[in-house]
Amino acid sequence: MKKVISISLGSSARDAEGILRLGGETISLARRGTDGDVAKAAALLEAFDGNVDAIGLGGTDLYLVAGTHRYVFRESARLLSHVKRTPLVDGSGLKNTLERTLVRRLAAEGTVTFRNKKVLLVCAVDRFGMAEALTEAGADVTFGDVLYGLGLPLPLRSLAWLDRLARVVVPVITKLPIRWFYPTGKEQERQVVRYPEYFQESEIIAGDFLLIRRFMPPYLEGKVILTNTVTAADRERLREAGVRLLITTTPCLGGRSFGTNVLEAALVASVGADRSLTPARYEELIAAYGLEPSVEWL
Repeated sequence: MKKVISISLGSSARDAEGILRLGGETISLARRGTDGDVAKAAALLEAFDGNVDAIGLGGTDLYLVAGTHRYVFRESARLLSHVKRTPLVDGSGLKNTLERTLVRRLAAEGTVTFRNKKVLLVCAVDRFGMAEALTEAGADVTFGDVLYGLGLPLPLRSLAWLDRLARVVVPVITKLPIRWFYPTGKEQERQVVRYPEYFQESEIIAGDFLLIRRFMPPYLEGKVILTNTVTAADRERLREAGVRLLITTTPCLGGRSFGTNVLEAALVASVGADRSLTPARYEELIAAYGLEPSVEWL
């Protein structure tokens, strides 16, 4: 059995284990949160380096993407330096392939109609593939990067504006501690309702679930949520909020969907690669293994 471990700066309360079968391989998945402790994450990365088949880096991003530009988080790059032997991925490779393909598939199959629908994507530089696919599908998208990342009342309405802003702001952001812009550790469990009007006006809410959960209002009657990394407790909370349809981009295992960093690490492990794969190769493996999203009417 091959082994994959995700080391996350997120809350240890969200730790989980699972078994995923990919082709002829059985892969053990585990997620270990460090409650925002960067030193602990570095120590765990060193401990598992060479002792598992692939490592996922969670609770942070190594890269942020806008247009043709890719920006590296300094703090995450330092963590990357602690792994010398085992391939390490952060999920960005899958976000740019799996999530882009999923939006097109949902539209083609009629599961979700995106054309002319109001969509809130809570953070686009974290999921630029999804951002482009939603725009291509004809959705009226509000990009919440400034609203929910910086806390400023500036909704972005086009990818062009997102790209212009990213070129100015993201090079600065990526040099600062990620906890200033993204909840880590116990902050992931705290809710701060922010700009609820953009949640309420949108028919579809998409993107990182920790951001959705942190900033959402208590009621989301009839909404569609497109996300991942959802636990059984999260699912119940969405049901109580009145969410109509929950779609997770990664498969549901044992009552929860794991992050894209975990699934990307599993794909790398399944083929015995020593580094992240190309977008085309990820798409081939997704099709070959028949990886399916979780679609649940709440």
